[in-house]
Amino acid sequence: MTMHAPQGNPTLGADAGAVATGTALAPYDPAKFQRDQARVARGFWTKLRRVAGKLPFLDLLISVYYCGLDPATPLRAKATIMGALAYFILPTDLIPDFFTGIGFIDDATVLYAAARTVADHIKPAHRERAKALIQRKLADAPVDQAPSA
Repeated sequence: MTMHAPQGNPTLGADAGAVATGTALAPYDPAKFQRDQARVARGFWTKLRRVAGKLPFLDLLISVYYCGLDPATPLRAKATIMGALAYFILPTDLIPDFFTGIGFIDDATVLYAAARTVADHIKPAHRERAKALIQRKLADAPVDQAPSA
């Protein structure tokens, strides 16, 4: 089933009116997208540096981030990505990150759902760039220190 969304900002492109959710289209809110994008721009690397050593999904997180920055990624995919990344950055979420062992379960769930939705747009170049960043940071980090991004 496909639902048609209201027209978005014409300067944002042809698919500015909807975001992909599974196989259907859901309404897209340009103002929310801009807020999410700004939140990610302000806080992604700060949060990632603080928690990178605790994230078993670090490679996927960074790959999705690079996909969201790619000019070739369609707007509806970017909106999904920015929403998931903004949730990761939020200081308060469903399960607070400071709970050892379970604090990132909600973040991982949101990220995996978003990644699955936009999987066709996560290119090998995004994954390779993420892998290179992680390897470079691991090589630069002292043995007893968690890697940072």
